[in-house]
Amino acid sequence: MIKIAVLVSGNGSNLQALIDARLSGQIAGVLSNQPGAYALTRARHAGIPTAVIEHRQYPDRESFDDAMHQQLLAWDIDLVILAGFMRILSAKFVRTWQGRMLNIHPSLLPCYKGMHTHQRVLNTGDVLHGCTVHYVTAELDAGPALAQGVLKVSLHDNAESLANRVHALEHMIYPRAVEWVCNGTVQHSADGQVMHKGQPLLQPIQFCKF
Repeated sequence: MIKIAVLVSGNGSNLQALIDARLSGQIAGVLSNQPGAYALTRARHAGIPTAVIEHRQYPDRESFDDAMHQQLLAWDIDLVILAGFMRILSAKFVRTWQGRMLNIHPSLLPCYKGMHTHQRVLNTGDVLHGCTVHYVTAELDAGPALAQGVLKVSLHDNAESLANRVHALEHMIYPRAVEWVCNGTVQHSADGQVMHKGQPLLQPIQFCKF
């Protein structure tokens, strides 16, 4: 059984979606850089071990990431899930876990990498928006994608309403994508190719909420 660690910094609604999904893998630990993160309470209620490693107690990003890495090794982790983890990871950490670490980003990558995606979509006048589950690489929001949730932007949307709608999509597609990795439906090859049922996944699998 694949052992999963979920890295969190805040409320943990995506963590809750993963817990509720009853994955075939085991969530073996939840790690946060914020001791007050409500995600830790969610984990404890589910009987999942937790750890707090405060980034402010470390002199630089690399030493903080080294401490996280040691905790992941202690839990014997196979797969790392970023779920609202608000820290930029060092290149060393990413290289160590590359092919074994997933993130979800609130846009239809490769469009709108980085922050403030919902307002940027509105400013551009895009018809479609959504979220993307992808493997993490050293380049920000640029790793190979597994899945996307897609919705139509309403004329009545503002940044807040759009964020809420995309967040609901995240709760739907993130557990599905993680389960694909847990049960072997999706695999990450040594050359960085994402394989789906033994075939190269050339485009992320899309779930449309129209």
